[in-house]
Amino acid sequence: MRRILLGAAAALSLAAALPFAADAQTLRIGLREDPDLLDPTLGSSYVGRIVYAGMCDKLFDLDTKLNIVPMLATGYRYEDPTHLLITLRQGVTFHDGEPFNAEAVKYKLTRDLTAKGSMRAGEINAIQSIEVVDPYTVRLVLKAPASPLLAQLTDRAGIMISPKATEAAGANFGLRPVCAGPFAFEQRVPQDRIVLKRYPGYWNPTAYHFDQVVYLPIPNSSVRLANLQAGSLDLVEYVVPTDMQAVERDPKLKLAIGDSLAYTGITINTGNGPAANTAIGQNALVRQAFELAIDKPALIQVVYNGLFNPTAQANPPSSPMYIPQVQSPARDVARAQALLKQAGVTLPVKVVVTATNGPEIQQAAEVVQAMTKEAGFDVTIKTMEFASSLQAAYGGDFQAYLIGWSGRSDADGNMWPMMHTGGTFNYGHYANPTVDALLDEARVYTDPAKRRDVYTKLWEIVRQDVPLVYLWNPKNIVGMKRNLTGFQQVPDGLIRLQGLAFTN
Repeated sequence: MRRILLGAAAALSLAAALPFAADAQTLRIGLREDPDLLDPTLGSSYVGRIVYAGMCDKLFDLDTKLNIVPMLATGYRYEDPTHLLITLRQGVTFHDGEPFNAEAVKYKLTRDLTAKGSMRAGEINAIQSIEVVDPYTVRLVLKAPASPLLAQLTDRAGIMISPKATEAAGANFGLRPVCAGPFAFEQRVPQDRIVLKRYPGYWNPTAYHFDQVVYLPIPNSSVRLANLQAGSLDLVEYVVPTDMQAVERDPKLKLAIGDSLAYTGITINTGNGPAANTAIGQNALVRQAFELAIDKPALIQVVYNGLFNPTAQANPPSSPMYIPQVQSPARDVARAQALLKQAGVTLPVKVVVTATNGPEIQQAAEVVQAMTKEAGFDVTIKTMEFASSLQAAYGGDFQAYLIGWSGRSDADGNMWPMMHTGGTFNYGHYANPTVDALLDEARVYTDPAKRRDVYTKLWEIVRQDVPLVYLWNPKNIVGMKRNLTGFQQVPDGLIRLQGLAFTN
């Protein structure tokens, strides 16, 4: 059964349709989208990271203040700027019973660096070699100092997987992943549910209080809300701002609202295949005009009740790498029209904007469509299911792509993959050698002031090239049953299951 229902009335019957009883030992989590392939080397979706948080432990994790804390690692030490020694937790097993050790770490990081289609290669390409010092110690030898590397090991690059199961599954590993987390993969029905079962051999069992976790992708925000209100969901990872009052009025529910590392923007295809051969893809003046035609505060007010903040850069104001002088330009239709005239393009400038099928994203696309029309653009909206839109983006089957980025604790993770030539999330294949050099240079510095200086130079160039029209920084807005306790909100937005439990 497809979990995309038509309205609230249909949603109210969802509890009866689910094959899971309203059991205190089952936690049901509503997702805004269906994850892509559940392979931490190859996967790229934000909601996939939420599922990994229940299924796959990492070498390190983040606490609520974004401090890096041990998980499968017990500690680390830089022997010098290019040699990182990591000590590992003993007595840990993967879901297939195989032991976790230094050889498993070497296997996973090598896979991330070398596997065809790896989405992690650019994140950890500072690693030159991986040395097994002893069964529970590994040394990473770096090509050069790499300030973002440890933060990358708090995300998918740091997820550990069973070498035995991975080799046996080959290309099909993502269909039945085997990790070392508190819950093991049990079942997936595409666009319907992902079921995890408690792993009895987990190294820290007392931190978890459920026997089963069910993730239910529900792209329609109204349907997600209706299911939460009806009690057939226990938690939804994202409540849209326009639904917040409904949750706050419900005595059975509560909200958790926190700052986010994320942004949403429109990536322009400037070099990824024939679809890049458009006026907006080939002319920076047209891209500048497109941004000038958008009233970002008004868009946010219409779609998100003004809760989010307009932005013109990849990092939120809370980031130490936020550049205060990089601000969104005020809407200026006359200036946008002048830029189009200077560019010498035929009016109206046709642009196809790909947008996912969530109602608020569709509404945002429609607002952009209406605003840019006044400046001389003719925007067509192409609606796609989320995972399909990602595949289209990788393949260059788009002109402009309205897509969010969930954010990383280190600023490099919000910029290098999207702007560096060959970056794993550089959907539009933007390429500027000077930008590449600055992104690489910033990775070498550990001094925040030096990194900020580099990023300041970078944004002077990127704001002229406009390969990505940044729109807003969202908030993390989680809705849940009032009797669900122990939730810890981390700015990366992931739903960590440690400590979650129902009270009577």
